[in-house]
Amino acid sequence: MSDPERLLLVTGMSGAGKSTALDTLEDLGWEVVDNLPLTLLDRLLDTPPSGTGPKDSRPLAIGVDSRTRGFDAEAMVRRLSRLRQKAMFDVSTLFLDCAGAELERRYDETRRPHPLALDRPASDGIARERELLAPLRQAADHLVDTTDLSRSGLQQEVRARFGHEHGPEMVLSVISFGFSRGLPRNADLVFDLRFLRNPHWDRVLKPMTGLDPAVGDYIAQDPAYEAAVGQMEELLLTLLPRYQAEGKAYVTVAFGCTGGRHRSVHVAERVARRLRDAGFSPTVAHRDLASLPRDAVEEPRGSLKDFETK
Repeated sequence: MSDPERLLLVTGMSGAGKSTALDTLEDLGWEVVDNLPLTLLDRLLDTPPSGTGPKDSRPLAIGVDSRTRGFDAEAMVRRLSRLRQKAMFDVSTLFLDCAGAELERRYDETRRPHPLALDRPASDGIARERELLAPLRQAADHLVDTTDLSRSGLQQEVRARFGHEHGPEMVLSVISFGFSRGLPRNADLVFDLRFLRNPHWDRVLKPMTGLDPAVGDYIAQDPAYEAAVGQMEELLLTLLPRYQAEGKAYVTVAFGCTGGRHRSVHVAERVARRLRDAGFSPTVAHRDLASLPRDAVEEPRGSLKDFETK
């Protein structure tokens, strides 16, 4: 018996990046069909691939959104459920979401009307579409929020999730960030490092970053440092093999401090080294490393030594 055909429904909010996701899937070797009238879906699935053998069969991605002719989210969920019951299909759904304010900004930037509000403000169409798509969002197997993602960031996310079709390898990302600039939206595990001593309040260390050894040495002098970070590492070494065994294709571990330049950067680098030593292959990114240090966003720990100068 042949393996079931891989079928991915790509849907989500208009302006959230569906075209980018489909283009990326096509680059990865998927067969892509966008905005096919839903009445033709069964005919498409009954049509054999153009190749002559099993090796020629490619996974199929179908783009659907509120503009698709015959669109009905609840009916689509039911149809996907029926397809899952057929042994010939391995069905999953990718839903691309985005905050309303960011969608409004994107529509304003492109000067295009929202497809559900051609003669009204984009906010009206966004609210209506979010209501229409709610059943698909709730049933989605993969949910990606593109509010803070660039086009290249979304491409990377799609590659991480769908770029390993044969024996998927878990894609592990370790990132640092500053709470003052918001949580990373697609993080699976978040560790708050604001309990550690803050190099920002040292006049010499302030312009440096967690990549500088002097900053790392300063942070490591905190009495809680070794025990706390060591326990974080042990927790990850316990969880990650379990995620991998369950078939989780991607895991993002985020370390945050106030500004995202010192403590989170240092600890992210340390933990990534420990994970590499354990046989994992994490990629490391520092979201807010290039931001300027600002006293207004930093929270002193209340100890006079945090304000010492050298």
